Amino acid sequence: MMLQPDILAVRDYFLSLQREVIDRLEALDGSAQFSGEDIAGTNGSLARPRVLSDGPLLEKAAVQFTHSLGDKLPPAATERNPELAGRAFQAVAISIIVHPRNPYVPTTHMNLRFFLVEHATRPVWYFGGGFDLTPYYGFDDDCRHWHRTAAAACQPFGCDIHSALKRKCDEYFHLPHRLEQRGIGGVFLDDWSRGGFEQSFGLIRSIGDHFLPAYAPIVMRRRDHPWGEREREFQLYRRGRYAEFNLAVDRGTRYGLQSGRRIESVLASLPPQVIWRYDWHPAPDSPEAALTDHFLVPRDWLTG
Repeated sequence: MMLQPDILAVRDYFLSLQREVIDRLEALDGSAQFSGEDIAGTNGSLARPRVLSDGPLLEKAAVQFTHSLGDKLPPAATERNPELAGRAFQAVAISIIVHPRNPYVPTTHMNLRFFLVEHATRPVWYFGGGFDLTPYYGFDDDCRHWHRTAAAACQPFGCDIHSALKRKCDEYFHLPHRLEQRGIGGVFLDDWSRGGFEQSFGLIRSIGDHFLPAYAPIVMRRRDHPWGEREREFQLYRRGRYAEFNLAVDRGTRYGLQSGRRIESVLASLPPQVIWRYDWHPAPDSPEAALTDHFLVPRDWLTG
């Protein structure tokens, strides 16, 4: 018998994961703490935005939980599923972004979400999300660790899952106007209901549970790496690419703006400082050139 979707179980898991990630990030930073605020809507919706600012390690981090209820899905959620336009829905999501201060510690992002949509015959449901990594100064060991941990998250659910989700991540986190990747990828899925609710929820839990094991060891390895003005300026320049993706490409940002969510929460993923340079290019064979020449080229990090 196929299990019916249990949105409360997903909500409870996301809330638990939010607490776990906040605790670990505060411990890694050692000084700054996340804000605490609960925003309850009249229709039963709930937002728990949590933002950390100006820490010695973490310049900015956001760990956001939302449970939304609406009369109709926003366009960003129906462009791939036009038959769901105009339907009432519920959505629960957790969104994480970390912008470290040290340019040798990569930025990271994770989003996990679940939609339950009313339909004429039966409810329609699906999961989405994943995690990805955006280094400024790359290290092969970090990239291999990141992708091996992502592969471990997918392994129990089928031998083809990781390669498919990695490919989807490389395709999604791409800046078409720059013809370059945002980062080194990870895993990403959309409209996922493969194997039924329990199997799909299991995959989402595994991805969520592997986020800290994927990221925290990289932070610990690079947090004390010396850096100066050159590295900082390059970090701020590359953060411009991050901002461009979020504002010009990302469906999650468009969904948040279209759904009427609090703007401060929607834009909490943006970096705290950024610069743009006119027609700037790194010197050939420099550490800065290695980012786009070596690390941002999609590849198989499990064997390479």
